[in-house]
Amino acid sequence: KFKNSRFVGNCKPRRMLTKRLTRYRLRQIEAQIATIDQAISELISTDESLSRKRTVLVSIPGIGEATAAMLIADIPELGTLENGQVAALAGLAPVTRQSGKWQGKSFIRGGRIHVRNALYMPALVAMRHNPDLRSIYLSLTDKGKHAKVALTALMRRLVILANVLLRNDRLWEPRHT
Repeated sequence: KFKNSRFVGNCKPRRMLTKRLTRYRLRQIEAQIATIDQAISELISTDESLSRKRTVLVSIPGIGEATAAMLIADIPELGTLENGQVAALAGLAPVTRQSGKWQGKSFIRGGRIHVRNALYMPALVAMRHNPDLRSIYLSLTDKGKHAKVALTALMRRLVILANVLLRNDRLWEPRHT
């Protein structure tokens, strides 16, 4: 019944065309992303205040150009808030579930979810390359905290560190212990 159908037979030419078109579309998207990244970088470079903020943020091991630009754009209040406020704004403040004598586990919620999502990879990098944050991560995991909980704590520390450094207008320096 379906043997004479145009959908049965050799699908290889159509598959090859689809792959070629997909590769072409991916190249287009990559070019557009590069153009947007360049525009963001130029915009930050033309403003002296934003340029200084980017310099301070990039000095923190784990925070790169893309994360710095995201923090500048999505948390313009960074550097003017208290530490707990900036953690809550980023959605990284722990909320304890409790009712009467019953007390559940703490969790994070609310805030600007895209900021929280964007801080995940920088926290992973900081865990490996930032000696201060690495020691915090190791002490939390040694105390029995789950790896994701410790990583969330690093995300919170990163945003608080960025806030403090921007407030004091200074570059990151490792602790001398």
